[in-house]
Amino acid sequence: MSRPMFDEMNASPSEVRTHYLNYARWLAQQPEEVMASRRQEAEMIFRRVGITFAVYGAKDEDGAGTERLIPFDLIPRIIPAHEWKSMQAGLVQRVTALNRFIHDIYHGQEIIKAGLIPSEQIFQNAQFRPEMMGVDVPNQIYSHISGIDIVRAPNAQGEGEYYVLEDNLRVPSGVSYMLEDRKMMMRLFPDLFTQNRVAPVAHYPDLLLETLRAVSPATTAEPTVVVLTPGMYNSAYFEHAFLAQQMGVELVEGQDLFVKDNFVYMRTTKGPKRVDVIYRRVDDDFLDPLAFRPTSTLGCAGLLGVYRSGNVTICNAVGTGIADDKSIYPYVPKMIEFYLGEKPILKNVPTYMGRNPDDLKYMLDNMAELVVKEVHGAGGYGMLVGPAATKAEVDEFRAVVKAKPDGYIAQPTLSLSTCPTYVEKGIAPRHIDLRPFVLSGKEVQMVPGGLTRVALKEGSLVVNSSQGGGTKDTWILEN
Repeated sequence: MSRPMFDEMNASPSEVRTHYLNYARWLAQQPEEVMASRRQEAEMIFRRVGITFAVYGAKDEDGAGTERLIPFDLIPRIIPAHEWKSMQAGLVQRVTALNRFIHDIYHGQEIIKAGLIPSEQIFQNAQFRPEMMGVDVPNQIYSHISGIDIVRAPNAQGEGEYYVLEDNLRVPSGVSYMLEDRKMMMRLFPDLFTQNRVAPVAHYPDLLLETLRAVSPATTAEPTVVVLTPGMYNSAYFEHAFLAQQMGVELVEGQDLFVKDNFVYMRTTKGPKRVDVIYRRVDDDFLDPLAFRPTSTLGCAGLLGVYRSGNVTICNAVGTGIADDKSIYPYVPKMIEFYLGEKPILKNVPTYMGRNPDDLKYMLDNMAELVVKEVHGAGGYGMLVGPAATKAEVDEFRAVVKAKPDGYIAQPTLSLSTCPTYVEKGIAPRHIDLRPFVLSGKEVQMVPGGLTRVALKEGSLVVNSSQGGGTKDTWILEN
């Protein structure tokens, strides 16, 4: 797609989009030195609070793992109310269909019987959990917290159109940065929030707790909810601790939990306390050494048995990964039609699947123009951005895809929309995406906004924090 880029703020070099007019007027009046000092202040506060991201594989001089500050940009990404309304409807529709799909896969498998998804796509998938076959989960909800990655690219009319890039349904992260970015903007520029009607996001932890309590197997008014973390060396540990603290619940590690008489308990200074809901930030493989990886010390022995018998709820559910695998993504529009009888509101990005011989030939012949992704890859790893790669990198990746075609998909290199961003040489356009968070309990709810990630390197399309990306506050205007 070699169309001109869509700029979120500027319709042309001389024309600002309507929903940015207020902000653009304000920005034009800000002295450069004031903005520079605000940037420094933000960095100092984030460093003090410890809003960092551990980078896997990166080491400092002493060989220890490195933690990086996620760069925060002062210029918000602004979305008008009517655009958000349509996007929200599309997200609710999509997550509802995905939850129906996961339930179907572990029960009647109607979508396979209907011939819409090949059975080997499910049963030979590393994320399929046979242990979940026939297991009933509360409200038939598997992905209680979903992070859906949205990008905007110019369509044939030159207008920006929203596309879903991928679905994150296992343990999506980033919501703490959404909340901290808003807090930071309100602290640095309180006047902006009196001049603009920006929808609030601060109630997300309340909605999250409500969602988690709504799926408790216990009938008590105040079920015991815990956040299960792999520990302080996990890249998103800041977020685990932050969300537990914001919800007023315990942050636990596997060693704090034990199973007795088919219930899960946590160790406390006052003795054992029964746990009803576990918001886990640990992958399936590590949850229960008796059921999955026997060497895991991150989970709790016997947890799966308690879960299968309905005496504890795990959020997100075990086996949810079957629906956020990149090889399943191309089928989501069909799922929406199959389960809901509706046309998809949000479009998928056109996708070529290495497992299909015709698609594979196209991928191998055009790799230098495509974005190629490993189906289980995450965090910007295991992917090739063809136009930004050297011939040697393309050739090397081609050999990898040839060796395991079903492990890869490819998509056109979308010209992601840009947003003005503070960089060393001043304000310049940088590519962005958006991750809104969808909560599914008794009902599907969202806060108006999400995490806007920005690729700080000029021309880069990779926004992931692990690849040097930053974040922006996301404003949904209320009128």
